[in-house]
Parts: sequence; structure tokens; C-alpha cells
Amino acid sequence: MPSATDDRYSEEACFVIDSLEQIGSQWRLIVLHDLQDGEKRFNELKRSTGASSRTLSRVLDDLRETGFVHRRVEEDAPIATYYSLTEKGRSLCPVFDEIEAWAERWLGESVVEPDA
Repeated sequence: MPSATDDRYSEEACFVIDSLEQIGSQWRLIVLHDLQDGEKRFNELKRSTGASSRTLSRVLDDLRETGFVHRRVEEDAPIATYYSLTEKGRSLCPVFDEIEAWAERWLGESVVEPDA
């Protein structure tokens, strides 16, 4: 019989899993991380991420649908489309910083586990 602790753990795990489903694809993470530097045009993102036009377009649409990215279109000739992080997207910046710090510590070439 599941206990209250098991239910709480399952609920917390669900939040993590749900979060990773929204941001967890390789291309979504790359685009979100790249947009931390500020607003970029589609072709700038394409160059900086290495994504194909089709992949980038799909990822940006997904990120707009989930509220992480804002799209701005300037109608002047030539038409320019810009992408930037929304407040929800910007809230991931500290998360990326923590992941980078963790990776530097634990994924480096010469990582040696401390003696327990």
C-alpha cells in the first residue's frame, strides 16, 4: 500500500518529468540556452545553433506554444523576424547556470570522486 511519502515523491517526480518534457529535447535546450544572450533573428539562431531551417522552425514554434519564446516581426523591407525569451524562458537562466556548474564539476576530464 503506497504511503503519503510515496505519493509526495511521485508528485515531485512528476513535476520534474513534466518540466523536462517541455524543455528537454536537445534542440529546445540549445535554442533556449542560445537566446539567453538576447534577441536574435532566425538566421542568427540557425548559424549559432547549427540547426537546420526545418528543425529550428519546428523548435521555435514549440517554444512559442509553451510560452518560453516570444516572436516579433518587423514589417519593413526586408521583413525581419526576431526571437527572444519570455519571462518564463528567462526564468530558466539560473537553471542553466546550475547545470553548467554541475557539469564543470562532474563531467570534466579529470573528475576524481572524493573519498567517502
